[in-house]
Amino acid sequence: MIRRLYNWTLSLARSPHALWALAAVAFIESSVFPIPPDVLMIPMILAAPRKAFVIAGVATVSSVLGGLLGYWIGASFYETIGLPVLEFYGKTAYFETFGQNYNEWGAWAVLIAGVTPFPYKVITILSGVTGLSLPVFMVASVVARGLRFFLIAALLKRYGEPIRDFIDRRLGILFTLFVVILIGSFVLLRFL
Repeated sequence: MIRRLYNWTLSLARSPHALWALAAVAFIESSVFPIPPDVLMIPMILAAPRKAFVIAGVATVSSVLGGLLGYWIGASFYETIGLPVLEFYGKTAYFETFGQNYNEWGAWAVLIAGVTPFPYKVITILSGVTGLSLPVFMVASVVARGLRFFLIAALLKRYGEPIRDFIDRRLGILFTLFVVILIGSFVLLRFL
């Protein structure tokens, strides 16, 4: 099923309405859809390198707006479903502590999920559940998703088809390594 969904998403790149399809995929991927917008964005940029940054901009804006939907889903379902379940099991105090800890480091969580292969939708929903500051969530989302999509666009525009395999196979690992080094540097500086 995922393979068919992947192939269908990829076929949208050849559609005359590809930019709208990208906007829709980037929007719903941020809250529920399993296929990342990169699948659609990469062939679109390879087909029209002059539009690389427009395509990245559409993906960024749509993904951040979709992140707001994920945030709302988390906030709404926590009140209606999550809280009664926690109350039933007597775990509301535990969750409140978790929420405070998450909100202390939430901007980092959004940044990490926004640029690495970690599912961004999980963090958008969790941010809503814990009540992470909406401005913090928005800034972190714009930075993370913009970094991811514009870097991919720049690489594809500059190097074209030869960089595609690198992006498909290794870019997620490099983003993850970059985030680990960045966080490690901050932790090291804090304790020195």
